[in-house]
Amino acid sequence: MELKVKDDFDLEVIAESGQCFRFNKAENNTYRIVAFGRVLTIEKIKENTFKLDCSKDDCKKIWYPYFDMDTDYSAIRKKVGDNTFLKECADYSKGMRILRQDKWEMIISFIISQRKSIPAIKTSIERLSKICGDKIDDENHAFPTPIQILSVSPEKLASCGLGYRLDYIIKAAEMFYENPLLVEEMDKLDDEKLFEELKKLQGVGDKVASCVALFGYHRLNFFPKDVWINRALCEHFPDGYDMSLYAPYNGVVQQYIFFAYRSKNK
Repeated sequence: MELKVKDDFDLEVIAESGQCFRFNKAENNTYRIVAFGRVLTIEKIKENTFKLDCSKDDCKKIWYPYFDMDTDYSAIRKKVGDNTFLKECADYSKGMRILRQDKWEMIISFIISQRKSIPAIKTSIERLSKICGDKIDDENHAFPTPIQILSVSPEKLASCGLGYRLDYIIKAAEMFYENPLLVEEMDKLDDEKLFEELKKLQGVGDKVASCVALFGYHRLNFFPKDVWINRALCEHFPDGYDMSLYAPYNGVVQQYIFFAYRSKNK
């Protein structure tokens, strides 16, 4: 089916923004996404028009929410204001959207992400999904549930390149298996309490909790700080970054900075 988008929407910008690990370029203008136990191929066929290999019903129920199509990102981008650096980042990153991803998948994905490059994170997640997850087609597997992770030996899980993160993942799987409603119950919490609860997970510090809150729970005011963000802040905000200026969309601003600064400096 065809999807016409009038708002900011750039597949490359989204895919390279560090928020998603199973959203990859297949060929020119075409990307393949594995999410919610499905595989989507999406292709830009002309300006503001995209072809999706799914039904209209799946687009409405799954992919339209996934791409957060009810949020006006062009309006958010224009709120950046007069700061020259942020305006340059926002203009460079035009097309950014914060995806509405699976909360459980984001918890495990960002635990895995610690001290790993994005390609290495993707490799570990694909291996974990292949070993534990349900088969979708000949090439793709769904992200595993807590019980599926616990059903595999630690030795086999370790082969996914999880390193010291293995124990953290097993502990998280045990916790969410014992309380299967916990993932959604945490969504009822306010931002501060959600952050506190996420940090109770073994191996989860400020950065991972912020990433899960932003990319899993879609709390758009969280501002995760990785090495690229810290370098950008040090260089362009020596007196500190004022969160109050861009609330409640600091997470979107963070993505503008991350994508633009990393793209220009890596």
